[in-house]
Amino acid sequence: MLVRDAMSTMVLTIGPAHTLRQAARLMSTRRVGAAVVLDPDTCGLGILTERDVLISVGQGQSPDAETAGTHTTTDVVFADPSWTLEEAADAMSHGGFRHLIVMEGNEPVGIVSVRDIIRCWAPSRRRAATLTV
Repeated sequence: MLVRDAMSTMVLTIGPAHTLRQAARLMSTRRVGAAVVLDPDTCGLGILTERDVLISVGQGQSPDAETAGTHTTTDVVFADPSWTLEEAADAMSHGGFRHLIVMEGNEPVGIVSVRDIIRCWAPSRRRAATLTV
């Protein structure tokens, strides 16, 4: 199975000036764990995750004062839609993160998460276990 089969194509995109509260509200409303942060001034592309928001709040920072741009990961590993799920899982495991922005050319076309991969693998694992019993 490929990344394109598991990824979410509904990509939440925010700007670096969004507050962490605004970002958290948007992520919560859309039920996603990450947002792509586009910085038009630098043509940069990064990711803000629920973990980034949690760390900031846990450090006592104000979600109304802190911005997405301050907490965005810009050293991002991107996935290609044609990667296998094993390749995506390996990249996540080695990098210690749970989301990959999926790029086609210079455009983000999706996000794949650990949860997406598990959803794809779990049914086939149950079927395989049933067949071997």
